[in-house]
Amino acid sequence: MIDLRLVAGEDPRGDSGRRDERGVLEDYLKNYRLTLAVKCAGLTPEQLATRAVPPSSMSLLGLVRHMAGVEHHWFRQVVRGDLGTPRPFRTPDDIDADFNGAVGTADCVDEAFEAWQSAVDDAEQILAGTTSLDATGTDLDGETVVLRDLLVHMVEEYARHCGHADLLRECVDGATGD
Repeated sequence: MIDLRLVAGEDPRGDSGRRDERGVLEDYLKNYRLTLAVKCAGLTPEQLATRAVPPSSMSLLGLVRHMAGVEHHWFRQVVRGDLGTPRPFRTPDDIDADFNGAVGTADCVDEAFEAWQSAVDDAEQILAGTTSLDATGTDLDGETVVLRDLLVHMVEEYARHCGHADLLRECVDGATGD
């Protein structure tokens, strides 16, 4: 289990030493998850919800909520086939509720981090239960998704959003870094 609630100044990212294809992909994914957590560490609920690049609704808190939904979708819905549990922070009326509903309250922050932690824990459990990167799932359009491709996609998704998080964090309090 990765603890996504970090204290400011902590940097838990590292290298497992695994050099096989699966190990490399899982390490990159783990470290990008932790990068987003590092970018959020030490901020108040109001700072986490700051929309630093108007007119965008993007905020660090919105990114946490968004990634909870992304993890849930790809691992629970696509790989596991659990279509009965709706994606968090998305409604039929607002597919951007992950960003639009990110408000600067302790309750909203707690809900976001709990949902993200739960989704990541589920993803890790699902990954641990698969023996091959050739394992498949089915997306909501009925297309086959290969686990290897899904892991590459998740690394890409986090990498893109961690770039956003770098800029958002710098706008919030001037902090820069890895």
